[in-house]
Amino acid sequence: MYSKRRNIRKHFLTLMIMISALSLIVGYAGSTGSVKAATDHEELEHSLVLVSEEVKLSVVSITTVKVFKHPSTGGGGYHGDRGRGHGDRRGRQKNPFDDFFDKFIPKAPPKGEYKTQSLGSGVIVRIDDGTGYILTNNHVVADMDELKVKLNDKREFSAEIVGTDEQTDLAVIKIEGDNLVAAKMGNSDVLKQGQWAIAIGNPFGLNHTVSVGVVSAMGRSGVGIANYENFIQTDAAINPGNSGGPLLNIDGEIIGINTAIFTRSGGYQGIGFAIPVNMAKAVLRDLIDKGKVTRGWLGVAIQNMDASLAEQFGVAVTEGILISDIQDESPAKEAGFERGDILIEFDNKPMGDVNQLRNVVAQTEVGKEVKVKVLRKSNETVLTVKIGEQPSDLFASSKSSIGRDLGMSVQNLTEELAKSFGFEGENGVVVSAVEPGSSAAQADVKEGDLIKEVNRKKINNIKEFREALKSAEEGKDILLLIRRGMHTRFVIIKGKVE
Repeated sequence: MYSKRRNIRKHFLTLMIMISALSLIVGYAGSTGSVKAATDHEELEHSLVLVSEEVKLSVVSITTVKVFKHPSTGGGGYHGDRGRGHGDRRGRQKNPFDDFFDKFIPKAPPKGEYKTQSLGSGVIVRIDDGTGYILTNNHVVADMDELKVKLNDKREFSAEIVGTDEQTDLAVIKIEGDNLVAAKMGNSDVLKQGQWAIAIGNPFGLNHTVSVGVVSAMGRSGVGIANYENFIQTDAAINPGNSGGPLLNIDGEIIGINTAIFTRSGGYQGIGFAIPVNMAKAVLRDLIDKGKVTRGWLGVAIQNMDASLAEQFGVAVTEGILISDIQDESPAKEAGFERGDILIEFDNKPMGDVNQLRNVVAQTEVGKEVKVKVLRKSNETVLTVKIGEQPSDLFASSKSSIGRDLGMSVQNLTEELAKSFGFEGENGVVVSAVEPGSSAAQADVKEGDLIKEVNRKKINNIKEFREALKSAEEGKDILLLIRRGMHTRFVIIKGKVE
């Protein structure tokens, strides 16, 4: 009996030792996982810190000054408070943020000549014999009278515009100085959705601000910002002042140039857009070497295929590009393109939509002979086209600076813009830019407004907008019917119409 009890005790002790050992093993494995997680977290954090440090001297703050002549006395459309409590400050203690808002929110301009100041960002991408070339946005520097660049080490430089490209909203400026540091250029063609995206710039003048997100999507088009759109979408925070700054990957390489946000409030709402660095590289090279951007050209009017069009043309494909017209004396005309051809391949690359074809053709070397595959009456045909140089006035009708004396530019209301701004089923033109201090700005016209009527005449496109302005009596008030969000109202602006 004693021996039996001793064996039971022995087996029990053995079992307890095994359970303890198993617990130790499980505990060790769990702690190892925690250590690994902590290590991964620290490595990621360290990588983000390194990226911020490496580009600190490459990302710059850009200050621009525009000189205006204001014919009337004060008053008018600039509202000093902007909802910030700025009007009457009597009887209240000065808010420490007043100076901040005073700096970034313009007031009614005085009579005579005055200056307005704007802020943006840029990134040094190339250095040649003490000259630093900076990539930024066209809308940051175009038509400005003064241009200053400030580095993170507090040095300031007068900058010179090398060239601008409105069609991609890119610009190159340069500064002369010692010990300039260029950031590394990456490859946007290998980006994948979900990869890290790091935006660095100077939002609201707050120097070297870093925000982190991911690549939310690629190949975004139809946004209405530029003629050539192939944007990287990111949720890394981008705000006013970030424009022109770099979007970086986790290795600190530039993958894009931040250019715009989608917003209904005027501030960041989780959707930002950056121009892919590979598109920027081509613009950079052309602007430095030639002073202008040279693009390839076919000379065709195109539209996307859909199921209804496919049925009408008796084809099974719903992807591809329908050739709706061919310009006389164009490369496409000489190559034998016909109206009704459905383009499915360009230079051995499948083509799915209009935006893809437009970007690929534009980046093709002028003079290169390219094989193009089309469906013609359901049969595949291969054409050889010699790419021409895009005419400088190709996009003259798509955007309009008419009303520059009014201080605004407009563009046609596309389907994509209508969806973005909630203007489905509406008519009119969209305000794409408003100059600070201008007559349009004083009348409280804003970017994104839909102009539906000019002097009580309905308008549907830029051509009608232009004709309505030209028919207005010189020196008379111009009455606009504007929709903003869900509200429609009349505004009156003054300006000389040429």
